Amino acid sequence: MTTSSTYSDSTPAAPVNSPARVATASFIGTAIEFYDFYVYATAAALVIGPVFFPSGSGTAQMLAAFLTFGIAFMARPLGSALFGHFGDRIGRKSTLVASLLLMGVSTTLIGVLPGYDSIGVWAPITLCILRFGQGLGLGGEWGGAALLATENAPPGKRAWFGMFPQLGPSIGFLAANGLFLGLALGLSDEQFRAWGWRIPFLLSAALVLVGLYVRLKLEESPVFAKAIADNQRVKMPVLDVFAKHWRPTLLGAAAMVVCYALFYISTVFSLSYGVSTLGYNRETFLGLLCFAVVFMALVTPLSAWLSDRYGRKPVLIVGALLAIASGFTMEPLLTSGSTAGVALFLAIELFLMGVTFAPMGALLPELFPTQVRYTGASAAYNLGGIVGASAAPFFAQKLVSMGGLSWVGGYVSAAALISLLAVLCLKETRNARL
Repeated sequence: MTTSSTYSDSTPAAPVNSPARVATASFIGTAIEFYDFYVYATAAALVIGPVFFPSGSGTAQMLAAFLTFGIAFMARPLGSALFGHFGDRIGRKSTLVASLLLMGVSTTLIGVLPGYDSIGVWAPITLCILRFGQGLGLGGEWGGAALLATENAPPGKRAWFGMFPQLGPSIGFLAANGLFLGLALGLSDEQFRAWGWRIPFLLSAALVLVGLYVRLKLEESPVFAKAIADNQRVKMPVLDVFAKHWRPTLLGAAAMVVCYALFYISTVFSLSYGVSTLGYNRETFLGLLCFAVVFMALVTPLSAWLSDRYGRKPVLIVGALLAIASGFTMEPLLTSGSTAGVALFLAIELFLMGVTFAPMGALLPELFPTQVRYTGASAAYNLGGIVGASAAPFFAQKLVSMGGLSWVGGYVSAAALISLLAVLCLKETRNARL
């Protein structure tokens, strides 16, 4: 496997961005992008089906909503190829600005899109197009933010700096769900379905302006600037990645599967199942999710610190083994009839999400040389989402009707096993040079 350690070992240029600026820019951008992404995920579990699809059975509308949820994950690898190309050819900074704009515009337009009752079949068609735009934007976001952090990190602290974009999903999810929780508490069901659900989408416009302001203050990463000076750019990074670096791309993608499965089964599917089957109201279950995601946010810095101290592989192996075991807790905890049992399951899954997700901010960039790092890291990150997340809520809905929650728990365990095998096949990258 080719890693970045096989490339130039000359002393890199001194950082031109302060640590505080790097941490702020990488964190704020991913927090905003994931806020936009999770706003849709939460809406898909609560309201997208009835608003944008023909009236019929509630299950059919829910499945249709989950299919639109999955569209973005199909778009994300395309986004990683598109934005990765320009990120490796032109620079990290300008590409990150473009991805943030695309995500913000797509999200805001969903907030003003008329429903099926107003424009008929054009409602779901346009919704799918905008959801595709969200996927393209997020496909280019994470890789650039991770590179921004790791390429500016001091020696021995790449995972710690790479932790800041990994905090973005926790904070973005907390903001999205917290806002939906506030709306659920303050509005009636009729008000929420009529117009209340649109407010989180419309707020994206203001958040994107904040993110743009921060990112436009950045300078280009010194590692990339050195690659430009040494004329190391390739004409078609995506072709180079799949021709010369296909093995780390596939193994990196497989290593990411557990993160996606843990997160989207415990949030999107569990939210839908908790409200529709377990009998919880929206505000109660959203509150439980907000409680549980705090554990993900708290363990992310710890996991990053451990992966800098002991290596990426030991942390990921332990996390994957625990995730395999966690799948067996899904049915007994969710069907216990106890709110404490439900809260415990959600906390366990999101805690393990933080454990397995934090080291990825350093691991995936470390698998690739500078001239294709944006494309390679983004591709691995987003290809993992196709297996672990794109159809996870849809398949979970099918699995629970076929065999119950134990089958859904088996899906989580199987996803964790895939990631465990991939991590075992990877070389330790903690000491690789960027």
